[in-house]
Amino acid sequence: MKKLFIIALAMGMSSFSFAQKKQLKTAEKAIKANNFAEAKTALGQAESLMSAMDDKLKAKYYYLNAQALYSNGKGSLENIEAALESLSNIKGAYKAEISSLKQDISNGLLKIGNEAYEKSDYSQSSKYFEKAYRVHEKDTIFLYYAAATAVNVKEYDRALALYEELKTLGYTGIEKQYFAVNKETKEVEPFQSKELRDISIKTKTHVKPTEKLTESKKPEIVKNVALIYVSNGDNEKALAAMKDARAESPNDVNLVLSEANVHYEMGNTEEFKALLQKATEMDPTNPELQYNLGVIATDSDHPEEAKQHYQKAIELDPKYINAYINIAALILSEEKPILEEMNGLGTSEADNKRYDELKEKKQSLYKDAVPYLSQALDMDAENINAAKTLMNIYSILGETDKYKSLKDKVEAIEGAQ
Repeated sequence: MKKLFIIALAMGMSSFSFAQKKQLKTAEKAIKANNFAEAKTALGQAESLMSAMDDKLKAKYYYLNAQALYSNGKGSLENIEAALESLSNIKGAYKAEISSLKQDISNGLLKIGNEAYEKSDYSQSSKYFEKAYRVHEKDTIFLYYAAATAVNVKEYDRALALYEELKTLGYTGIEKQYFAVNKETKEVEPFQSKELRDISIKTKTHVKPTEKLTESKKPEIVKNVALIYVSNGDNEKALAAMKDARAESPNDVNLVLSEANVHYEMGNTEEFKALLQKATEMDPTNPELQYNLGVIATDSDHPEEAKQHYQKAIELDPKYINAYINIAALILSEEKPILEEMNGLGTSEADNKRYDELKEKKQSLYKDAVPYLSQALDMDAENINAAKTLMNIYSILGETDKYKSLKDKVEAIEGAQ
């Protein structure tokens, strides 16, 4: 009897093995036919026999299960996470297959993330970018994309965690870019890789190969971390984040500007101005810094100082249109006290004389503003604010032809909007 029992047990084990192999074969066949629902059913049946599987069959089960869950990119984010977990259970087998599937999953996640981004669904986009990074945890650019898109939808706590992870990883985003001059067009063209650039050089379609490094994204990351702290009311943490970064890179003008922006968000005007001054000393040829100092001076009711900064911005960049407009605004702001005095005058001979003096002074202001507004309009023909202001000035000055010309222009711009 004992002998018969052993034989019966052996036959039972054989039937288990046969059933396992059958279910896995069914699943494999269904996956090849893109019938993932049938594959999941077969794998569900095979899972109940997991305890009797040897390591080889278990590896096959986990690999097929990952394929079924991924469903050629049609699986949900939860299914994709489960697929990656299934792959992590495979030990020492299917190395090439796992690598290939993970690459497919990563590409699929990026595709969905990009599609969501193009639809301005930044929350969804961020989650897919992060998951694309988690597949391999080597392409840190995807983690950066995840953080940046989370900021777009004010998911600050999540963005902060991702940015802190990037800081821990030492991420800078600095990449080497490759260029060469197209022999036919004489234009400098970028290449996706050194290999592609070198091939073009060898085939003599391009000459003069060059390389350059992209700017570091660290200042942006530090700035966003600090601004998130500001939005959360953690101003001290924000300033600490900036100071730590500046201690590491004391010559980085972008970090100085980032700290200045934090002080601006906090309402610390004097600190903001001091840091802008410092940044100007570090980068004296930057017109934007001069322009921002002009804005601060304007807000602080220091018009002469503001005008000097705007003029300096124009000197550094003759096409800095906003500087022209702001100078015109500064000049025209002097009109208010003149009008107030004019309206308060009486009808005496002295008052009439003073009225004429103020009127002439007012007219002079308008004439002083005209060149700046004209220059702005020359650079941006569609600038409706400059066009309207200039039109009204010509009307007041009695320059009818110029007024009519500007009136037609304003109507054309408004009609096109």
